[in-house]
Amino acid sequence: MATRTAIIDLGSNGIRMAIYEKTSRFAFFILNEQKVKFRLAQGMDENLAISNKQMQKAAQILEHFYTQAKSYKCKKIKCIGTSAIRSASNKNEFLKLIKDKIKLNIKIISGEEEAYLSGFGAINLLPKIQNALALDIGGGSAELCLIAENKIIKTFSLDIGTVRLKDSYKDKVSKLENYVDYVLSTLPNDFNSPTLITIGGSLRAISNAIMEKNNYCLNQVHSFSYKLNNEIDFIQKIINANNNDLSSLGIKKERHDTIKIGALVFLKIAKKINAKQIITSGAGVREGVFLKDLFARHKGFAANFNPSLKSIQDRFLQNSKNTLANNCSKLFEQLKEINYLDEKYKKLLIYAAKIDAAGNRLSYYSKHKHSAYFALSALNFCVWHEEKAIVSTILELKGKKFNFNNLKLKELLPDENTIAWLNYILALAKILSINDEKCEFIYKQKTLHIQKSTNNFIIIDAIKKLSKPKSFGICFNEEII
Repeated sequence: MATRTAIIDLGSNGIRMAIYEKTSRFAFFILNEQKVKFRLAQGMDENLAISNKQMQKAAQILEHFYTQAKSYKCKKIKCIGTSAIRSASNKNEFLKLIKDKIKLNIKIISGEEEAYLSGFGAINLLPKIQNALALDIGGGSAELCLIAENKIIKTFSLDIGTVRLKDSYKDKVSKLENYVDYVLSTLPNDFNSPTLITIGGSLRAISNAIMEKNNYCLNQVHSFSYKLNNEIDFIQKIINANNNDLSSLGIKKERHDTIKIGALVFLKIAKKINAKQIITSGAGVREGVFLKDLFARHKGFAANFNPSLKSIQDRFLQNSKNTLANNCSKLFEQLKEINYLDEKYKKLLIYAAKIDAAGNRLSYYSKHKHSAYFALSALNFCVWHEEKAIVSTILELKGKKFNFNNLKLKELLPDENTIAWLNYILALAKILSINDEKCEFIYKQKTLHIQKSTNNFIIIDAIKKLSKPKSFGICFNEEII
């Protein structure tokens, strides 16, 4: 098994590398990311030939990335080329230069393949989304893929990348809009969905700007979602802004030259497909290439498998027996009669239980805060922001009383009663999971009956100190407490 894999993406607006480390068969995390803003097609002549100067610069960047990948002991190094290189008339000369100089093979992928890989990376690393359209706006092209039942069923590539349009139209706004409208008229009618998954640097930049404008409480773009109608005016403001005003709108300087075109293309496509809900993906073509290799002869992640959760366990909790998670699950089921919690919260309670001890690997002191940070910072894939906020919050509360209005992630949390119950169940299960002992629970006649092999006053005293969300009796090993 290749423990570390580097994926290099030679795009129209930059060269990027991501290094992925597998911690077990399907669990992984991103170990390193690097990017260099570089336009391979800059100065391309009328015959669409890449200049020798740009070839040499690209070779230097790729050699640097290749050396970095080797220093990280990557067993696999894969490099893909997209729009800029596939449209170049002298691409074979460039491929030979890189192979001879660096011993690196570049695989040129078609627009349709790029669309598929971008969508494949997104739908496997976002929470399950049954039906949607995925859009990746790059420097040379825009790729779309149609998703049904969480599977890609059709792809389409459009030659309306931000760099391509900027170079072709410069300040000719009306001609630019007319051309984009013309290209979009070729989009098949079935490319239509109220849910649009956005991929790529320009679209992430827009989402980041929206988050900053709204003082969003979580500084993470992957899985961030918003309603398009709520943000149309702001996106239009980006399109109409002078370059000097873009920073005040939350756009980083490195995006100033292409973001207005990217926003224009995005808004036109979103309206064309009747999008209402926008979901941002931090995963795209590089993750698609990695996952294709990871899955090999497998269909994908098993149901309910979370690669980030498993990776945390692999790295920090190698000998975990999941006793706490099992006890949480049993308690949740037995207390359903009085907590009225939706079944979806059981999964999040178990996530918290499985991460709970990870913080201790950093420091015993404030370990609950460290575990909460793990949930926010390392539980990256296949969860919504609202879900990781719940997991992090109940880990940090540690069973203590709390003021709901003072919780730092309040805007992402459900009602106070839900948090109170999840907080209580996790804390009670922790008390009862000492020495990895399993327990049996049954709730009857307004009393929770607990059976455990260990019976001592320390456990009983700890249970008494917990604040119950609702009044009910507890009987521990036949003793009412």
